Amino acid sequence: MSDFQAIADRVEIEALRGEFTDAAMMRDRARLASLFTPDGALRMPNIPVELVGREEIRAGGERLQDQWEFFVQTTHPGTIQLDGDTATGRAYLQELVRTRDGRQGLNYAIYHDRYQRTADGWKFTERVYEVRYLDTTPLAGSAPGPAEAPANPSSTTRS
Repeated sequence: MSDFQAIADRVEIEALRGEFTDAAMMRDRARLASLFTPDGALRMPNIPVELVGREEIRAGGERLQDQWEFFVQTTHPGTIQLDGDTATGRAYLQELVRTRDGRQGLNYAIYHDRYQRTADGWKFTERVYEVRYLDTTPLAGSAPGPAEAPANPSSTTRS
């Protein structure tokens, strides 16, 4: 593999991880599920939830988001180890959540990832969520009231 190909693969995998966070934050479960191979798995042992296949990932995500009053996830780059058309990696994240039944908290976690190069680009074959720190003391802040969705930045014209 050329150095250029390795760089391109790393950029594409990092973009995949960014798409996952964006889809989660925008509550776009169909897009989130499309980031996995057809038999891909999202495992969250701390919850506990295990979703296998795009349809389970989409439907399971909808069930989880229906419980949220608000959810904020920020993901930070981690490691990527390339091995031809497969790769492994980790991404680090922080989350704030308050559920409709009043549970709330702040956590720091790790995604342990496995990736596969496909005809449609890199996809997750497995994403395992591991909580490393959990604080369930009441959150001091709150989510603002409903607002209009921002304009799609790619649809604005520049002068």
